[in-house]
Amino acid sequence: MKDLVLVVGLGNPGPQYHSTRHNAGFLCLDEVARALGIAFHPHPRREALVAEGRFGGRPFRLVKPLSYMNRSGPVVAEFLQESPVPVEDLWIIHDDMDLPLGTIRLKRGGGSAGHRGVDSVMAAIGPDFARIRIGVGRPPEGVAVVDWVLSPPMGEEAEAFQDGIRKGAQALFAVYEHGWEEAMNRFHRRR
Repeated sequence: MKDLVLVVGLGNPGPQYHSTRHNAGFLCLDEVARALGIAFHPHPRREALVAEGRFGGRPFRLVKPLSYMNRSGPVVAEFLQESPVPVEDLWIIHDDMDLPLGTIRLKRGGGSAGHRGVDSVMAAIGPDFARIRIGVGRPPEGVAVVDWVLSPPMGEEAEAFQDGIRKGAQALFAVYEHGWEEAMNRFHRRR
């Protein structure tokens, strides 16, 4: 499909993971789908939920791999084989503990910073994809990383988390409306 934009949100399937920090990628795709007025459905041949629509005259395919976070890479590779897209039109959206809760960063390439979902994607397709990183902050002392990312934020933290999800969706649209540099300037300035 010419000019296709492929956007993959990383997360874990199942209601027990729905609102957790680790599902920031899935939740951001839900926000994008709402804005585009489209719905997710099971892909007939792949282990994923898919939604398709248009924005700014371009076709968008949103993908939620259902293979669990740490095995997302092969699903992404299958979608790329089906509809090759240039690297600037492949976006991976994921949580990031190195960013304060509710902040986002746009990034191209680079390392995974220990994120196992990103590691899986890099192992399958290489590191040269674009990303929206949604900050979930570091766990407080005494809380294990796995417990932190697999738990939902509560109270004021939940509001900040939702703000990060919304900003992630807005940033994706901003890239395609105004270009990479302007989107970075806009969203990296925010506090």
